[in-house]
Amino acid sequence: MKTTALTSKHIELGARMAAFAGYNMPISYTNIQEEHKTVRENVGVFDVSHMGEFIVKGKQALELVQKVTSNDASKLKIGDVQYSCFPNATGGIIDDLLVYRLPEDKCAKGEQAYMLVVNASNIKKDWQWIGQHNTFETHLINISDNTGLLAVQGPKAAATLQSLTDIDLHAMKYYTFQKGTFAGVDNVLISATGYTGAGGFELYFDNKDMLQMWEAIFKAGADYGIKPIGLGARDTLRLEMGYCLYGNDIDDTTSPLEAGLGWITKLQKDDFNSKSIFKQQKKQGIKKKLVGFEVLERRVPRHGYLIEDIDGNEIGQVTSGTQSPSLDKPIGLGYVSKELAKIDQEIFIAVRNKKLKAKIVKLPFYKKHT
Repeated sequence: MKTTALTSKHIELGARMAAFAGYNMPISYTNIQEEHKTVRENVGVFDVSHMGEFIVKGKQALELVQKVTSNDASKLKIGDVQYSCFPNATGGIIDDLLVYRLPEDKCAKGEQAYMLVVNASNIKKDWQWIGQHNTFETHLINISDNTGLLAVQGPKAAATLQSLTDIDLHAMKYYTFQKGTFAGVDNVLISATGYTGAGGFELYFDNKDMLQMWEAIFKAGADYGIKPIGLGARDTLRLEMGYCLYGNDIDDTTSPLEAGLGWITKLQKDDFNSKSIFKQQKKQGIKKKLVGFEVLERRVPRHGYLIEDIDGNEIGQVTSGTQSPSLDKPIGLGYVSKELAKIDQEIFIAVRNKKLKAKIVKLPFYKKHT
């Protein structure tokens, strides 16, 4: 099992550790509900160094990124970040990812550079897939094993981090980044992104600087209630926002249009993998759709549970479910037949011999004013 540069620190802090995507990762330090609340109200730090990072660099770097991703990377200016996915050849999703348009100070004349940030469980698969399609004048570099990544999330994240850098964090727009000195470490990429819906930043840097970065952030956040946060709360936070988790809500068999990701599937751009399939789905309509639902009873829906209509007919399947710490009710995501994917539609979750009454609701589940 792989480790991150902070694994010994997590164990020292008493984290409950478990295998995740081939890594020994912290699931929680105290409990998920408390850690979830810390991120929603103050600031928390996630070690997400298990994620993968690929550099795409060259005169035809954009052409390769455009071929393998669904979104339109030609719209990116230096310093922009974009959410996208890798479609496979049959209309499914190989992975979802972030695309960074990097500065060109280390590029030769006429070259561009991008960083692709992918899910830990898919690093090998994604790397092979991109390599298969690299028929362009482009160089690929896998920097995953050398890159540390900390997500500092919550409404007090900017206040926590500002004393550690000259970059004006409060002025950074969502889905942009800057590179600079942070906590005495040079060449840190500071990205106004995250997977929690609570605001904050993700910091990319060399693994050798991990402990220095971690300790500096916790010292700076002492007055803001900063705490280390495990992957358990990361899951409840993302689910409250209706964010997809690869392997649960999206996979090689689900179309981005079915998953509500039509907004990252730009059919007007030049050819990309499965474009013709997505155009046909757009024209003819999809048969199933990912929806959010609230369970009207005090029982949590789980991945794989069947979804039925009032007559007991199977109409879909649960992909994610949890007890929402912010809303104090069971919530979930799942695919249902398109014709029944309406807000306030009554559905039933089949749990052994019991049927849990639920209703489809508008995403996200959690809104800041609630």
